[in-house]
Amino acid sequence: IEAICLDHKQYEDRETYDQALLTTLDSYQPDCVVLAGFMRILTSEFVEHFSGRLLNIHPSLLPKYKGLNTHQRALDNGDDEHGLSVHFVTPELDGGPVIIQCKVPVFEDDNADALAQRVQEQERSIYPLVVHWYCSGRLKMNNNKALLDGKVLPDNGYAND
Repeated sequence: IEAICLDHKQYEDRETYDQALLTTLDSYQPDCVVLAGFMRILTSEFVEHFSGRLLNIHPSLLPKYKGLNTHQRALDNGDDEHGLSVHFVTPELDGGPVIIQCKVPVFEDDNADALAQRVQEQERSIYPLVVHWYCSGRLKMNNNKALLDGKVLPDNGYAND
């Protein structure tokens, strides 16, 4: 897989950057676009262009803690569990249909870095599994719902509790 870097700072605004990114990605005709650590909000036009083909991993048990600083927010709120969600991307920030979640415990002596490390350990196995499901034709998005093997997944995803 070829690596290309598009520095968003080299573009006038988000729309111009997203259009350049869209054009670059389209030149490869991707079946799936996998976001990991991207940390940028994509325009609705970009997201809708790749609708049903755009996956993201987020370090919280969505819909809890959309956006940034999820680990610290879980600690600040005294949560006893935290985790990650893999979801289809929709124009709503971290609001697309959840595919799968993985929970980790929150310990009394945790700090944000320790909790982040525990979550990231799970990300390494969960995300490749979801990409495999997608690439093998088992996973789809239809009517803003995630489907695995033709069955609508629960709102909190597959294999959650």
